[in-house]
Amino acid sequence: MATDAGVPPSPLPRFPDGFLWGVSTSAHQIEGAADEREPSVWDVFAAGPGRIRDGSTAVVACDHVHRHREDVALLAGLGVDAYRFSVSWPRVLTPGGLAFYDRLVDDLCAAGVRPVPTLFHWDLPARLDWRERDTAARFAEYVTTVAERLGDRVTKWITLNEPAEHTLLGHALGVHAPGERLLFDALPVAHHQLLAHGLAVRALRAAGARDIGIANSHGPTWAASQEEADVTAADFYDVLLNRLFADPLLLGSYPSGLGELMPGDVAADLEIIAEPLDWYGINYYAPTRVGAPQNGETEIGGVRVPAGLPFTLREIEGYPVTDFGWPVVPEGLTELLTGFRDRYGDRLPPVVVTENGCAYEGLDDQHRIAYLDGHLRALHRALTAGVDVRGYFVWSLLDNWEWAEGYTRRFGLVHVDYATRKRTPKASYEWFKEALHAQR
Repeated sequence: MATDAGVPPSPLPRFPDGFLWGVSTSAHQIEGAADEREPSVWDVFAAGPGRIRDGSTAVVACDHVHRHREDVALLAGLGVDAYRFSVSWPRVLTPGGLAFYDRLVDDLCAAGVRPVPTLFHWDLPARLDWRERDTAARFAEYVTTVAERLGDRVTKWITLNEPAEHTLLGHALGVHAPGERLLFDALPVAHHQLLAHGLAVRALRAAGARDIGIANSHGPTWAASQEEADVTAADFYDVLLNRLFADPLLLGSYPSGLGELMPGDVAADLEIIAEPLDWYGINYYAPTRVGAPQNGETEIGGVRVPAGLPFTLREIEGYPVTDFGWPVVPEGLTELLTGFRDRYGDRLPPVVVTENGCAYEGLDDQHRIAYLDGHLRALHRALTAGVDVRGYFVWSLLDNWEWAEGYTRRFGLVHVDYATRKRTPKASYEWFKEALHAQR
C-alpha cells in the first residue's frame, strides 16, 4: 500500500514470535450510554462553557456500549492479538454496570482477541477527588470488584493510564477535567494516583492476577539549546513528566527533592507504590523541546502553559506535524526505549508500547500509514539494541471524543460518522491488517 509519498513501503522487519499486537481505546471516549452510569469528572467538566473546543460532550460518543459487537468484529477482522480498553469506574458503581464488561469480555474471547482492561483512564467518578488520600483506597475496592467478576477470563491487566497527564493537564493547568489550576500544589494528586496503582496491584494479586502493568506516558526531553539555563529547564521538565512517575514504580523512590513535597508517610507509601510489575507500559507520541522561562504564556500542541513556571515549551522544527500539531519523530521512540533501558537497567521489566498513534483526517489516511510504519521500524531498532519490548498497541481503533478537543481530532484506524455512528475502516486499517498478517 502506497505511502503519502507514493512509494510502496518495504515490508516491516520481523518481530519476535509471541510479540503482542493490539489496538487501544478508552471508555469515556467511545462508550456513550452516559445515562447508564454515574457522572464522571469529565461529564461535569464538559458541561462548563468554553472547555471543549467544539462544545461537544461524550454522552453518546461512538455508542460503543450499544454497538460493541460491531467493534469486536472490526477487531477480529483486523487480526490483532489483543484489545486494550478501559473499564469505566462510574459505570461499575452503577447497579448492573459490570454486566456490559462481562458481555464485552465474552465476545472478545469468542473472537480470539485477548481482553486487556485498563482500570482507570481519567474518568474519575464525580463524587471522588484525587487530592484526597481516601480515593486510592476506594480505587482498590473497585479494582477488587472488577477482578473478581472478570478475572476468570482476563489475564492481562493495566492499573492506570497516564497519571502524568491527568495530574498536569487536569489538576495543575486546568485544561482537562476536573479543571483545577493548582500548579505545583497538584503534586498530591500524583502521589495518590501512584498509591492507588500500588494498592491495585496488591488487589489484583489477591484476586489471582499474574500479568500486571501500568500505562505511563513518556517521551524524550530535548533542551532548546546547550546553554545552561535551557539544559537546567529541560532536566526539570524531564523529572516532572518522566521520572516523577517512573522512579517510584521502578526504583521505589522519588527524584531528589520531590519526596518531601508529597503527603503522608511517603516511605511507607513507596513500599506499596513499588510493588513489582510484570511489565511496564509506555505511551509514546513525541519528544518535547524545553527551554528556560520566558515572559508570557506559551502554547504547544494545544496545551497552554502559563508564565511563571521554571521552563517553557518550544516548537520542534524540521519535522512534519500531525493535525494536532505534534511533531512526527519516530526516532524519538528508539531514543526513549533505549534511554529507559540505560537509566533503569534490570529494574525495568519487559516493556509494552501501550499507545502510539496520530491525528489525521480522511479515509485514505496515507499520513497515518507512514507514521505507523516509521514508528514500528523505530520500535524494531530498539529491540535490536537489546530493549525487551513485548508488544505494541495502536491508538486508536476508532475515531472518538478526544477530551478537550471534542470531535475535532481523529486518531482511529476506523472512521466514525458522528451523526450516524457508522464505522468505516480507513486505508490504515487495511495496512495494519496486512502488516500483522505478514508477521505471522
